Amino acid sequence: MRKTLVNLHLLLAGFMAPAFLLLAISGGLYLVGNKGKTETTPIALPAGAALDFGSETLEADVRALLGTAGIEHRFEYIRNRGTRIELRPTSRTYLEFAQTPDGLTATRHDPDFQKSMIELHKGHGPTLFKTYQKVVAVTLIGVVLGGVLVGLLARAYRRKTLVALAVGTIVFLLLALVA
Repeated sequence: MRKTLVNLHLLLAGFMAPAFLLLAISGGLYLVGNKGKTETTPIALPAGAALDFGSETLEADVRALLGTAGIEHRFEYIRNRGTRIELRPTSRTYLEFAQTPDGLTATRHDPDFQKSMIELHKGHGPTLFKTYQKVVAVTLIGVVLGGVLVGLLARAYRRKTLVALAVGTIVFLLLALVA
């Protein structure tokens, strides 16, 4: 059983490695101040263009407005923030519409590579990538629990596993509760 767990642990860890590299690189760069940049460009809308952000047909209304305005843009879903909406995913070029006192405005946002990685990190990417991230999250739970189990099953590693688990838990709790 231990050998099977070790092999499964290694295979799943390899599967998750790219996702964790993305998280480590984008998160680390973000924490040291490199948050990426987004180039923002206003978009001209037809006179009298309007959207009701509370409408049940908002997505269809947005697609119709884009067609009427001659704007080609592919999006998967809308993030509604009350007075503005983002056409997501925001990990690639996206559009934003805002309700202002002067009427409806639109802007195009072009994120650089770092900003795109951060948007993926935050779960603002394409639906398929978000599904992958969910699979990785569930797999991580299995890999962590499997790794602890493998350590506990091997007499030579049992004490080291328990000490590492205890120290990690104490550090986590101290930082989470005190910080």
